[in-house]
Amino acid sequence: MTGAKVPAAQNTLRILRFLASRKGPVAASSIATALELPRSSVYHLLAVMTEQGFVVHLPEERLYGLGIAAFELSSAYTRQDPMARLGEPLLRALVDAVGENAHLAVMHGRDVVYVVEERAPYKPSLVTNVGVRIPAHLTASGRSMLAGLPPAQVRALYPDRDSFASRWESTAITTPGQLRAELERTRERGWAVEEGDVTPNFASVAVAAHDHRGLPVAGVALTFLEHKTDDERRAELVGHVRRTAEALTRRLHGAVPGGGV
Repeated sequence: MTGAKVPAAQNTLRILRFLASRKGPVAASSIATALELPRSSVYHLLAVMTEQGFVVHLPEERLYGLGIAAFELSSAYTRQDPMARLGEPLLRALVDAVGENAHLAVMHGRDVVYVVEERAPYKPSLVTNVGVRIPAHLTASGRSMLAGLPPAQVRALYPDRDSFASRWESTAITTPGQLRAELERTRERGWAVEEGDVTPNFASVAVAAHDHRGLPVAGVALTFLEHKTDDERRAELVGHVRRTAEALTRRLHGAVPGGGV
């Protein structure tokens, strides 16, 4: 059965694709105009998608953006073998170059899920492993991806203090305001960092890989003993991570922030 015979399904997908192509939330009237659909139909479809979590409604601004369910669908793709297969040789080369533990993670709701782990010889073991989930706001890889999302998406993921509750003991970030401040620092630096938020005495640096829209789909990170890594060494590690993330972005046919490919 073709899409023409199921117009509601076709228009639902058209709306989702349109929202995915925008840099931020848009008005329902803009959707109707761009897709040449009746406003009544657009409002009806948006209401259903909002109820199911695929769209988030921002009532004060009268705008609509992609919801958590849509984000989980996109991250589900990156958790499949293609992402691991593309990333694994790059992380292996990264570990060979710097001699530190590396991993590749993707977003799943408010968590990151680790899809590739490459261990360096004679380095301490870590709590992360393939398939492990950790709250994204605690990790460098999660922060690297959150910093590249539209602000409305971050607000939808972390609307209040309850969004930060977890079994992890860290209290580094416990409010939306603290998260916004950390993500702003991440954007200014161009890379993310966490220091002891996941495991005491360990720090991580991370840079996000991006898709064709320039949106973050994975975080490349190195983890190392904090007290044995001075500023010069940390800058060296950041450079290696950035080059690896850019290489993964190119493999994904993505857009490197700043206009590169």
